[in-house]
Amino acid sequence: MKEIFEKIKQLRFEQGMTLKELSEKTDLSVSFLSQIERGTSSLAITSLKKIADAFGVKMIHFFEEPENLNYAVKKEDQKSFKIESSDSTFIRLSNNFTDRKIEPFLVTMQPHQRDIEMARHPGEEFYYVLKGALLITVDQNVYFLREGEAVHFPSTLPHMWENPLDQETILLSVITPVIFN
Repeated sequence: MKEIFEKIKQLRFEQGMTLKELSEKTDLSVSFLSQIERGTSSLAITSLKKIADAFGVKMIHFFEEPENLNYAVKKEDQKSFKIESSDSTFIRLSNNFTDRKIEPFLVTMQPHQRDIEMARHPGEEFYYVLKGALLITVDQNVYFLREGEAVHFPSTLPHMWENPLDQETILLSVITPVIFN
């Protein structure tokens, strides 16, 4: 039960709410709310419902275990993989967590590798050239990017890419929507 009390206090601080303001929203007394936050009073389910409504959260919020994630992606945890329709090698640069919006990768393109047809899909794409060069066509515009240069575009536009060099090209890629959950 102690975790519920801590979550109530944390939500109140996160929302910048005083005990008096929470009391007004819940019709629970300030002294009772203070006892709840200190863990010195028991809490009926009806009172918890009032508190959840005041914070704009579902009651399940107070019973969920916090995510225990390591947000860092260490070099030794980065595994390369290939996608069936591509000669590129990909390395995921993120872990999973709730409501993640972007998908970052390190992409290695083989010498003279190129798409065979234009692609388009929902979302956005961002590429930063770390090594080599990238020739990318976005909606009939052709961009030649060298090391240190980037492109960012809505992926609803027709697009395709090519490594025009005799060496590998390495890109930092950030796309939406998230494809690995």
